[in-house]
Amino acid sequence: MGFEVVTLTDAAVARIHEIIASSDQNPAGIRVGIKKGGCAGMEYTVDLAIEANPADDMVERDGVKVFVAPEATLFLLGTQMDFEVTTLRSGFVFNNPNQTSACGCGESVELKPADLAALAEQGEPVVRAE
Repeated sequence: MGFEVVTLTDAAVARIHEIIASSDQNPAGIRVGIKKGGCAGMEYTVDLAIEANPADDMVERDGVKVFVAPEATLFLLGTQMDFEVTTLRSGFVFNNPNQTSACGCGESVELKPADLAALAEQGEPVVRAE
């Protein structure tokens, strides 16, 4: 088995199941990406994926599929996707080793591309889903 771009916690899987079950669009899963924005420079995106994009990486766990947009792959390698509910907010949380900083509000982040040489030295095979 190859290295997964993103891993999912039990809470993230449960929330994705809820999102898909409540959608009337019959999505294939969700798509995770990044976009420029916010005071720190980048923001994570999470959207319904109505159909798979052949260029996406795909992670599947317990019947849910998470598609990773190709332009986000190097920034998300090694990321754990979680879902949390707190007193003030609920939402997906990205525990990303490539994140170098975040803004005070937590809505935007600064990311660097993953160090593929370091991953290779750790013995983690890096494969692209086809």
